[in-house]
Amino acid sequence: MPLGIFGFMALWSPFFILALVFITVVYFLITVKWRDGFKESEKLTRKEATYFILTMVLLYGIKGSPVEVLGTILFSAHMTQMALLYLVVTPLLVLGIPKWVWKAAIELPVVKQVFKFMTKPLISLLSFNIIFSIYHIPVVFDNVRTDATLHGMATVILFLLSLFMWWPLLNPVDDDIDLSGLKRIGYILGSAVLLTPACGLIIFAENPLYATYYDPQEFLKALALCVPVDTLEGLTLTGPELFTDMSLENDQQLGGVIMKIIQEIVFGVMLFNLFFQWYRQDQEKQEKLSYDPVDPKLTEQ
Repeated sequence: MPLGIFGFMALWSPFFILALVFITVVYFLITVKWRDGFKESEKLTRKEATYFILTMVLLYGIKGSPVEVLGTILFSAHMTQMALLYLVVTPLLVLGIPKWVWKAAIELPVVKQVFKFMTKPLISLLSFNIIFSIYHIPVVFDNVRTDATLHGMATVILFLLSLFMWWPLLNPVDDDIDLSGLKRIGYILGSAVLLTPACGLIIFAENPLYATYYDPQEFLKALALCVPVDTLEGLTLTGPELFTDMSLENDQQLGGVIMKIIQEIVFGVMLFNLFFQWYRQDQEKQEKLSYDPVDPKLTEQ
């Protein structure tokens, strides 16, 4: 059965894309037209603008395109959404917003205290991975996926926690965060290890875990969060099997594997960049030593 039966509004979320366009316009107004009103403002770089636009495009692709509906039908699509949203979109957003904008936002009284506490490496590392694991406990997952308020709150909370998790690694503002060298490697490896139990539970489960994918009533409740009720009333749906030949068990296992693979790729890129930075710094030191003039008096002695 094609996804087109759900209609244009459900599949392409025009209001969501309008919201993202509005955010993008505000972004360029602040970083270009209004930047003189901020302390220590600097010219927006092409790299920052590219990162931010890419963030908005990915965000729409993940939450505004047919992928959102597909994520309610297929668990593997849902896990792809989660992986891209929290492991790709978040770091791109951090890199896409100029340092002086972050600094102005973080200096706000309440925000400053929250950031100071939540971006401590141990706190940020544990908070995201623990809440992410709790989210995927079946009873929690099913309740969140069938309640609009809980679903919205969970998405926002996980997004903020992922922002805090990435902050010590990218660290565009706070110089007080001591996370360099081997500590940075340990942080990345720690995050990979902490996410493994949740992925392992999903991958090695012998039976379907989540009622929103195997129970017809729960499936329709979850689908109602992204498809208009009047559209659903005109359809006769019993579950994901109408849209795919993949079994529930295989779909569930694929979801866990996708999450882990995307995490390994993202963290692998981070480690590669880290080693490349070390190599480049070492080369610069070697070049500096080779070009430093030698004092003749020292050679005579």
